[in-house]
Amino acid sequence: MHLPKAELHLHIEGTLEPELAFALAARNGVDLPHADTEALRTAYLFDDLQSFLDLYYALMAVLRTEEDFAELADAYLARAAAQGVRHAEIFFDPQAHTGRGVPIGTVIEGLGRALERSEETHGISTQLIMCFLRDKSAESALETLEAAKPYLHRISAVGLDSAEVGHPPAKFREVYAAATALGLRKVAHAGEEGPPEYIREALDVLGVERVDHGLRCMEDRDLVDRLVSERIPLTLCPLSNVRLRAIDTLEDHPLPAMMAAGLLCTVNSDDPAYFGGYAGDNFQAVHEALALDHEQLRTLARNSFEAAFLDHDEERRARYLAEVEAYAFD
Repeated sequence: MHLPKAELHLHIEGTLEPELAFALAARNGVDLPHADTEALRTAYLFDDLQSFLDLYYALMAVLRTEEDFAELADAYLARAAAQGVRHAEIFFDPQAHTGRGVPIGTVIEGLGRALERSEETHGISTQLIMCFLRDKSAESALETLEAAKPYLHRISAVGLDSAEVGHPPAKFREVYAAATALGLRKVAHAGEEGPPEYIREALDVLGVERVDHGLRCMEDRDLVDRLVSERIPLTLCPLSNVRLRAIDTLEDHPLPAMMAAGLLCTVNSDDPAYFGGYAGDNFQAVHEALALDHEQLRTLARNSFEAAFLDHDEERRARYLAEVEAYAFD
């Protein structure tokens, strides 16, 4: 679906398609434990979050050089542009790379090379969000933030991702305080696997401005009321929720109820190479499975630009919103 939209929940490592994985493996002399691209694509049919993460991190071994990271980002941006994405705020996981010997500068400069030419090449404005792995220590997150300081001109915000259960947001209080002092915006994954209380912690302890996922807020009426009144955006990822068993079927997704409750919902792709669809695919899927009408889809697209970190460029935001209003559905 080509409806103009912003993508606010996208892990660049999760856009590694099998074909590119094999191409980079060949270039870098990495042996993959899969016979060919079809065998690897079959391996993408994992059972749960942990089995996904195991494969996700293993495949990162093919990413070694600035050129690799630039090529990964450029491939995502080309696909996103073809599905109507006009602005993308892209997550990356530096610890997943530094932990295997790839310098943080290699990661950031490689991604930055693709992002700085994205508007000219793909018609997509971009920002970069540095995520901390919540299953690693808070000390490791602080070390990562320190190592990133020479590259802060390329980074707009910090985030928190990876396995949620057992790793509450409050664990990262100190690193988020440090990020605030550096002038970085703040988001965090909360309420996908973890309880509604993790969403509240992300807001109160970390001071996040957007909640990534946030599905389980619907279990707490007071929390829903707060999210509505404070206009806290939720970056939902419907196809991801089904693939990771957070929801049994797409028809069971609470998105319509969340919109009806007045929540500022957005639709995104999360890790599209693994979850079967990019941003436009997710819009098409909720349109069909949840019977969302065109005006509801337009609202989701409008929400995405309103939730984007475009406060420094309200003229651009207004231009994107005008494109949403002018869009004619087939």
